[in-house]
Amino acid sequence: MKIATYNVNGVNGRLEVLLRWLQEADPDIVCLQELKAPQDKFPVKAIEAAGYGAVWHGQKSWNGVAILAKGQHPHLTRRGLPGEPADEHSRYIEAIVDGMVIGGLYLPNGNPYPGPKFDYKLRWFKRLQDYARELLELDVPVVLAGDYNVMPTELDVYKPQRWTNDALFRIEVRQAYEDLVDQGWTDALRHLYPGERIYTFWDYFRNAFARDAGLRIDHVLLSPEAADRLSAAQVDRDVRGWDHTSDHAPVWIELSDKIVKKRRKS
Repeated sequence: MKIATYNVNGVNGRLEVLLRWLQEADPDIVCLQELKAPQDKFPVKAIEAAGYGAVWHGQKSWNGVAILAKGQHPHLTRRGLPGEPADEHSRYIEAIVDGMVIGGLYLPNGNPYPGPKFDYKLRWFKRLQDYARELLELDVPVVLAGDYNVMPTELDVYKPQRWTNDALFRIEVRQAYEDLVDQGWTDALRHLYPGERIYTFWDYFRNAFARDAGLRIDHVLLSPEAADRLSAAQVDRDVRGWDHTSDHAPVWIELSDKIVKKRRKS
């Protein structure tokens, strides 16, 4: 089972890129972020023609998340996180696919720090922590995949000293991510590659991709039942070099049908 997360940075404007990647990578389940499209403008016909069923949570011009499943329709279980009823941002969607709970998320950016956007980010993180704890109690495979807008460690960012007061690298945000993982989640990429410098995002400006001035902000977190089946994890880095592509690269994992011996690579 191949499960991916991909911040497409505009699903309609970059539809050709998405469809090309779906064909080449052939994932079974995909969590998409930054659709930047209202609910009625999601390109469902093109997605279905590519062989995927879809559920989505759209929003005009901003945010937006979706879950795709190859050859089937995901069973929608939730749109939006609990805990703040007035929050209208389209940042969380959840579905059941093949007996697994798949949560797709787009955590707030939070800049500028300090300010109300940063405060909102921390509140959203707390809501995620509270709900993630409930998901762990289900004792079923759960995957929380998406753009978390946080670099957890200095290994996840080029020139860490330049990012000290950025909302993606503030100590409060990194602590929130650590507290989330410490509930019992496994950061798939970091689990398999504990010592490697891996990036998932490169800005459009200052030739960042060519200089490899990147950030690791797209993460796949696994509940213990899913982590026991983790066999591979990678970043489709080459997609970031395609024409008219997103500033993010897809991240994917593979889960075996059976429990596998946990492996660590250095």
